[in-house]
Amino acid sequence: MPYLVFSGSNEFRISTLKFHPTDSNIFICGGFSPEVKAWDIRNCKVAKVYKAAIQQTLDVLFLHDGKEFLTSTDAVSRDSADRTIIAWDFHSAAKISNQIYHERYTCPSLTQHPKESVFAAQTNGNYMALFSTQRPYRINKKKRYEGHKVEGFAVGCEFSPDGTLLVTGSSEGKVFFYNYHTARIIRTLSAHSQACVSTAFHPVLPSLFATCDWGGEIKIWQ
Repeated sequence: MPYLVFSGSNEFRISTLKFHPTDSNIFICGGFSPEVKAWDIRNCKVAKVYKAAIQQTLDVLFLHDGKEFLTSTDAVSRDSADRTIIAWDFHSAAKISNQIYHERYTCPSLTQHPKESVFAAQTNGNYMALFSTQRPYRINKKKRYEGHKVEGFAVGCEFSPDGTLLVTGSSEGKVFFYNYHTARIIRTLSAHSQACVSTAFHPVLPSLFATCDWGGEIKIWQ
């Protein structure tokens, strides 16, 4: 029988939650708040608080076995794009960098390559950008994955388990498969009638693939 292992009271609405990659007792959550919190499920208490001058955290991505993590935020204005992606030291709660992405688009989704020291960010500029996971997290200006439309939806992106593909949904309900090395579209899939906001490969069976749309419909593809 399933049973409750954690219950905590949080004062803001949560929009993203990720477990620590090497400590399964710790998870980080962010949402409609200038704070991101690390919780310990053993005592149901907040272990760390990470504060930034933002209104919302959109996604969280751990790097380097959890020693660092990235948050993508809504901190984009006409005059400034700093704090769009923030790098944090997990243990000290100090900001490592908030000058990673300078174009004036929010990034609703972050994903790390399974084999190389890079991560991709879905942007609301209708393209995915590629960055180094090593400080100072430089953007790859020669490689952009474009051709899909986001149009303000929180569309996710993901690398395939072998790292050869970068996959994303779109506001048109399609799924786009990009060649990671060339950034070219190698296949599109008409998956949903509403915006396709999430895609996921099965962790063990690479031939299985899941998609989800804005209306909550989930499909499994083979």
